[in-house]
Amino acid sequence: MRNHVRSTLRAVLLASAAFACFHLVSPAQAADEMTADRLLNADKEAGNWLHHHKNYSGTRFSTLKDINKDNVKNLKVAWTMHLGGVEGGGIWSHGGLEGTPIVENGMIYVTDGWGSVYKIDARGGKGTLVWKMDPKTDHDWAGAVACCGVDNRGVALWGNLVISHTLDGRLIATNKETGQVAWQRQVADPDKGEVITGAPLIVKNMAVSGVAGAEYGIRGWVAATDLSTQKEVWRTHTIPAKGEPGSETWKDSNDAAAAGGGSTWVTGTYDPATDTIIWGVGNPGPDWDNAYRPGDNHYTDSSLALDASTGKIKWHYQHTPNDPYDYDSVAENVLVDVPAPNGSTLKLALEADRNGFAYAIDRTTGKFIWGLPFVKKVTWTKGLDAETGKPIEYDPKNPVQRYNAAVTPSRDNKVADICPGNMGGKNWPPTAYNPDLKLWYIPVIESCNRITVEESTKDKLKAREFWTGGGPSQPFKITGSVTAIDVTTGKIAGKMETPFPNLGGMLATPDLVFSGQPSGEVMALDGKTLQKLWEFNTGGGVNAPPVTFSVDGKQYVAILVGLGGAWDKWFIEATPELKKIQPGSMLYVFSL
Repeated sequence: MRNHVRSTLRAVLLASAAFACFHLVSPAQAADEMTADRLLNADKEAGNWLHHHKNYSGTRFSTLKDINKDNVKNLKVAWTMHLGGVEGGGIWSHGGLEGTPIVENGMIYVTDGWGSVYKIDARGGKGTLVWKMDPKTDHDWAGAVACCGVDNRGVALWGNLVISHTLDGRLIATNKETGQVAWQRQVADPDKGEVITGAPLIVKNMAVSGVAGAEYGIRGWVAATDLSTQKEVWRTHTIPAKGEPGSETWKDSNDAAAAGGGSTWVTGTYDPATDTIIWGVGNPGPDWDNAYRPGDNHYTDSSLALDASTGKIKWHYQHTPNDPYDYDSVAENVLVDVPAPNGSTLKLALEADRNGFAYAIDRTTGKFIWGLPFVKKVTWTKGLDAETGKPIEYDPKNPVQRYNAAVTPSRDNKVADICPGNMGGKNWPPTAYNPDLKLWYIPVIESCNRITVEESTKDKLKAREFWTGGGPSQPFKITGSVTAIDVTTGKIAGKMETPFPNLGGMLATPDLVFSGQPSGEVMALDGKTLQKLWEFNTGGGVNAPPVTFSVDGKQYVAILVGLGGAWDKWFIEATPELKKIQPGSMLYVFSL
């Protein structure tokens, strides 16, 4: 561990008693213990939102239906709460809000972009801050290598602890009652360009962490920490070492795999029936100069299935081998069961990829089932092979893939326009799935952009400096949509166009779908038709997914509002109207 990280952690440990607990009200009752059994059966606690993705399957579906398509037009603001974390650091002018609130028995746990944790009492029809834990992250040190924003996507619960990450790579356990830091450990190393933005996934007695930093030449991983001993259980690298299975797919003489990317910055899902964690893996590095790293570049741009107990790779499915577009596959995999024509049950993992295609993979074997474009415009390939799901132009004999060569950025085609753009047809914002309607809702970025390639050489690879092999520009207007896919047919069931890209994600209830816009609107759509039934303008940019919960017998919808992340730094020229959206940090809670 480098000196800066070591000294930062030591200072934080010594100061934790001073900063960790900022009480405004006294806890009214002892906190409930979060157990493995409760997490396995999270959907039985209909009024709570106990997982980042609502449940281990990642459906983001709630059975609560007091708010429905007949009365949602009457939805109004119940209360709001201003949070902190707007301040900038490193290369970023301000923080943003991308988190999913966790709700347990009327208590809401949210984070701001710098990883401060807030416990809010939502009982009595109002919000009261109970405590705030500030991890005292070094803003400039961590912010300088946070590729894509000052972001934190939320917490998890275990025992009497709130488990969270910090941008500078720590895993922190905070006492749920007092707000005092119980313990913390360094998981990622920002000295090497590693940061953490995703929420932890709790599996059995472990907190599973992913890492961001592919644009800084890291070697990605997924790691599990024992929450009882506070020690690492396993760490699985997403870029194989020399001699390991998959290392043969790095065919260069540059030792490209050592800095091959493959970050894992979106929270995965878990299949208890097979004890399998399924996690998305990001782009290879350098992003756009794929001639520097010939070969398929396993396990980048893949869905990765891991044995939860050991971290051993069970299977992988790679969407865009030797990716020259920055189309990472870091998105969540939604685990669903669908009746098959022969009367059996298909056990699927659904992933909406940045490359613009939605995939259904057999989650027990990793076999491709179906795939289709969910964006209006795809130019980088003519389509997917019906048997393998690979791009039609993919040739395993070619070490450097060109796909549709006319629009593929390369050393021979240094400036190219690609659709979807490198921000993807879908980025990190999560999908939602309605198991009753068998509809899967995708937050879509309808986009194209221009990529300029710069030839990479080994001497350009330096710690904590961008390692991208070029970069994007934005001569095209970008819009968005909500796209619904019928998972029984693998076909689009509906599309609702939006003026701006969907940068926040989805929530599904029995007959509604909730989402938001970076221009400030929160909206509810009919779950079947996608007709807009309700809208409220928050006055700030929506960059986070909504949740729903109940307390005191009443249903609420909650969403964090505060535009940050990559959009207003890297892509704002494609949506110039969003330049007027001011930084903010607010929790909105709605009710009838």
